[in-house]
Amino acid sequence: MPSSDPASHHFQLGLFSSNCSGGLAVTKVPERWSGSWEDNLRLASIADEVGIDFMLPIARWIGYGGETNFHEGVLEPIPWATAILAKTDRLRAFATVHTAFNHPVVTAKQIATMDQVAPGRAGLNVVAGWNQPEYVAMGSELPTDHDARYEMAQEWFDIITDLWTREGRWDHDGKFWTLHGLEGAPKPAGGRVPVLNAGSSAQGKAFAARNADVVFTIVGSPEEGADVVTSIRAQSAALGRSAGVVSPTHVVCRPTRSEAQEYLHYYAEENADWEAVDNLMTLQGMHAQSFTKEMLATFRGRFAAGHGTCPMIGTPDDVADEIVKFAAAGFDGITMAFVDYAGELEYFAAEVMPRLAARGIRAQV
Repeated sequence: MPSSDPASHHFQLGLFSSNCSGGLAVTKVPERWSGSWEDNLRLASIADEVGIDFMLPIARWIGYGGETNFHEGVLEPIPWATAILAKTDRLRAFATVHTAFNHPVVTAKQIATMDQVAPGRAGLNVVAGWNQPEYVAMGSELPTDHDARYEMAQEWFDIITDLWTREGRWDHDGKFWTLHGLEGAPKPAGGRVPVLNAGSSAQGKAFAARNADVVFTIVGSPEEGADVVTSIRAQSAALGRSAGVVSPTHVVCRPTRSEAQEYLHYYAEENADWEAVDNLMTLQGMHAQSFTKEMLATFRGRFAAGHGTCPMIGTPDDVADEIVKFAAAGFDGITMAFVDYAGELEYFAAEVMPRLAARGIRAQV
């Protein structure tokens, strides 16, 4: 589980995509998240103080167009996570790394260095790739065969695992890399860092069950996710492993339901960047399998509000109730996104987190 305390079993709360301009909200409102380092540092300080468990970034190189060019400005995850770790005391920070664009030998050393900055608090989020325009920008080709992407990702991860665990020098003669005279130092203190992978497609779930400590999967609702959790756990157990399951959400929490709904309508309907929303959904439909065809057909509003993630909209009691539903469905945690991460997290911490403690799924901070 993505916790800085290996003995911790409470329901995990993470923050997703704060390193990106706009976060997960595809909106034109002026108060939308900047994604700047100054704002991320402020957010990390709040998260560390109030008991948020981890921060998870997105890796992105070009925006999605529209009036805002959504995700135009994205802080690169490895230096971002390293700096977050250096500036906090208990928070875990993952680095999101694309197997197609980051050499495994370099990545292994970068992540091991992160672990030296904050032993036990660094994590790796492995992405097999899906965003075709980024491949074009990088001068690469996106494999049209989903199996091929994960075959490459598996070899990439095997190389990293060897670099973290093997001593001496060795050669690697594989399908995608031929490497001679490898050696790996420094190594993570525990032999590896916690590994997260977004396994929503069949191939992704198989890869995650085989390699990940935490499977990050999108669901339409916590109730719909119960079967997904059962399937992932069974797949992991069949391999003698025990992977946790986390799902992304977006949050609008206000003192009254009407205030929450009004704000949702304001930023995700009246001021949505619909051109960017449609560009994003088109790319997800063509090249990714994170969302089912049914989700893509009906989730346009959810994409504007939070990149297609599960909504948690309402009062502190409403939001707490939804989080409890995720726990009851078997999830080990969720990630959250806000329009204004730092400002809204303070209210969430003051109002929702005590309710979660009272409901018995988290300890009181």
